[in-house]
Amino acid sequence: MDYILQKLMGDRVIDMLRFVRDLKIRGKLLAVVLPLVLLPVLSIGMIVGYVSEQQAYLGITQATRADLEHMAQFTLDLLNAHYQQFEVYKEDKRRTAYKDLATLVQFAYNLVTVQHDQSVNGQHTLEEAQREARRAFKNISVGETGYLYAMTSKGDLTIHVAQEGKNILDAQDEKGRHFIQEMCEKAVAAKPGEVLYIVYPWRNEILGETRARNKVVAYMYFQPWDWIIAAGGYLEETYEDVTFEKQAFEELKRNILNKAVGTTGYIYAMTTRGELTVHPFREGQNVYDEKDQNGRYFIREMIERKNGWIHYLWRNETDSVSRMKIVRYQYFAPWNWIVAVGSYENEFYQPANEIERRIWSSMGLLTFVVGLGAVLLVFVASKFLTDPIERLIAGVREVKRGRLDTQLAVTTSDELGELASEFNRMAEMLRRNKELEASLAQQNKMASLGVLSSEVAHEINNPLGVILGYAAHLENKMNPDDPGFKYIQEIKRESKRCKNIVQDLLSYARVPKPALEETDINALIEQIVDFAAHHTDMDAVEIVTAFDAGLPRVWVDGDQIRQVAMNLMLNAGAAMADGGRLVVGTALDEDGWVKVTFQDSGAGIPRENLEKIFEPFFTTKTRGTGLGLAITRTIVEQHGGRIDVASEVGRGTLMTVSLPVNRERA
Repeated sequence: MDYILQKLMGDRVIDMLRFVRDLKIRGKLLAVVLPLVLLPVLSIGMIVGYVSEQQAYLGITQATRADLEHMAQFTLDLLNAHYQQFEVYKEDKRRTAYKDLATLVQFAYNLVTVQHDQSVNGQHTLEEAQREARRAFKNISVGETGYLYAMTSKGDLTIHVAQEGKNILDAQDEKGRHFIQEMCEKAVAAKPGEVLYIVYPWRNEILGETRARNKVVAYMYFQPWDWIIAAGGYLEETYEDVTFEKQAFEELKRNILNKAVGTTGYIYAMTTRGELTVHPFREGQNVYDEKDQNGRYFIREMIERKNGWIHYLWRNETDSVSRMKIVRYQYFAPWNWIVAVGSYENEFYQPANEIERRIWSSMGLLTFVVGLGAVLLVFVASKFLTDPIERLIAGVREVKRGRLDTQLAVTTSDELGELASEFNRMAEMLRRNKELEASLAQQNKMASLGVLSSEVAHEINNPLGVILGYAAHLENKMNPDDPGFKYIQEIKRESKRCKNIVQDLLSYARVPKPALEETDINALIEQIVDFAAHHTDMDAVEIVTAFDAGLPRVWVDGDQIRQVAMNLMLNAGAAMADGGRLVVGTALDEDGWVKVTFQDSGAGIPRENLEKIFEPFFTTKTRGTGLGLAITRTIVEQHGGRIDVASEVGRGTLMTVSLPVNRERA
């Protein structure tokens, strides 16, 4: 077959096909899709480019003149809109300011009404309601220096940013007018919910103002509290904004100058005296006597005619030769301005001259963009296909290394998603089987350990008793000054340690079934705390109790719970060798479990050891057996409870023993 293909297509074609065959999925998609996308794009682009070139030459002149006409009219519209806007600007701002103040004072009035209704309904006292209204008023500002305030009809300020509690009934404005009295009289006589206004000249001495400014105040009367609720601010802060008008005019000029006209053209405006009011680089100059390259006073002609088209020969300082310029100009009567839009004629035809070059450059760019887009789309499409496969391969490798907890993210519901789900189920089954094998091995080991511990303990106890007996006998016979006396004591001490280890083995191997009795858990723990407080290992520890007096009686084995509590307290004492505080508490949680807590301020348990402390024979002590907490957990679990630990290194440890009140929950 290969020989026939070589004869028909040649070695290079065969090599290319083999190369494509050996590509990965992404490469194969690219090899197939790119030719199908790029060839139609190139063909259509060439046809469209040819037609566009022909049409561009036909319409470029008319379109450019229309653009100049449009730009001139656009500039006139901008100027007229600006003129109309600022003719009515102050009136609109005044109405807006009054409306805003009315809205604000109505909001404050509604807020007071709500607080009043709540006080009437008994939700708040009157003092609380007024205090809440006062707090809300002070959080609201009006303009830069305005504010909300309230006063009684007698002129007492009940809410004010600076003069709260003061009577201002006799206050006068800068003209001697008793404006507060006027406000009080009109407010009391007003209809319910009516908004009133007052304007007066005022100079705020507190703010250090040196001149009087007109202030406008909107106010309403709230009869149940005898409050006049007012919102005030200076007029110049509301609608007399000269700075804004200047900024708006500068913004208007920027909008005009930023409008592009061809390559080097621009829009400008001048008065009928020839002073340039808007110009990109000669603003403020007078060009009334300006002449073109032929000595023609073209500016005077534009001013005299006021409206039309003009051609003149012109050369900028940066130009090497003069060029013919065409300008469309119109008259703006409200400001007595001449508005002009101009550009060089040869720039009109430059787009048409460059159209062919642009077509081919555009075609190259279009081909590149489409090709790049096709590559990206193929890459994304192949990514959806290959990424799940790669993740599956990586997951298989992880499982092969023994990491049976490996799980794949299932993000789709297609075949690849189903494959990932099946892999996750397989890994989970392998993990469970592994855990089951480990659990069975541990159970067999612990069963063997229990039998072995029991047999070994009995065999070791007798010789240990003999050793301890002879050691005690020798200790009584020998003089303490004898050099061998300390060795006898060491033998006795280590023999006792061996006996304790054997006893712990027996205790762990055969924790007896608890003999349950209804018990007062507080009294039981209190006894254990009293005993532990006198233990030598707890000399430097302060023990504090925090018992819940309302605990119900619990069915427990008192002796075994004593062993649990004593073991936990001694462990806490060992963690506070240099002193500390141990808080022993009881409580009843919302699920009906009695909680016995042991909170110490010791060294804490490292995070990596938290899961191991209840395992048999695990210990961080130099002389411990590692069976104390294992026995403790066994006892608690035989009571149907659980033991939890929370610890932070350097901050201490909290041990929580949970016992069921209702045995049926255990």
